[in-house]
Amino acid sequence: MRTRDINKESTIREKAIEMIVNHGFDGLSMHKLAKAAEVSVATIYIYYKDREDLIQKLYTAETKKMADATLINFDPDCHFDEGLKIQWLNRIKYCLENPYSMQFTEQLRNSPLVDRSVMDRRFLDAMSKFVHNAIDRGELLPLPVEIYWSVAFAPLYQLVKFHISRSSMPGRPPFILDEKKINLTLGLVLKALKP
Repeated sequence: MRTRDINKESTIREKAIEMIVNHGFDGLSMHKLAKAAEVSVATIYIYYKDREDLIQKLYTAETKKMADATLINFDPDCHFDEGLKIQWLNRIKYCLENPYSMQFTEQLRNSPLVDRSVMDRRFLDAMSKFVHNAIDRGELLPLPVEIYWSVAFAPLYQLVKFHISRSSMPGRPPFILDEKKINLTLGLVLKALKP
């Protein structure tokens, strides 16, 4: 049996994510991946059963990395305004430092190719506690989780996408996300979520 090589596995993961982001799911085959990662196809099968197993494991690992980054210096017992700001700054930092990871997880978020129920329990528990504490203290409107997420985080991810792509609305100069724009948008989000 062939041994596992952490460097090869890391390269396979990195190249697979790049291929999916750049060429979509149809652009990922084990042969193309092997060539991009400079390994044999057999090497890929040491780590993954098949293409679907690879995609699921990548999604699980990348969402865990983002969850871990989001929880840095975050306390689910803090005031809602403070906690949401910490999450925003952590998520923005992670996305800007890992643009392929962000785009990859965005592509897969609504895909039938992955089981999204495989989530980091620590992250889900922290977010649930944070939201329920804020509702109980009257700092947050009680909302269905889909509406809460859409108002709380969709603006953040859209601004990050504009920034990463150096694009904007048609006819506008490239969008650059800075502290002033983060604070302005976060202020509007907080206002929208308050009772």
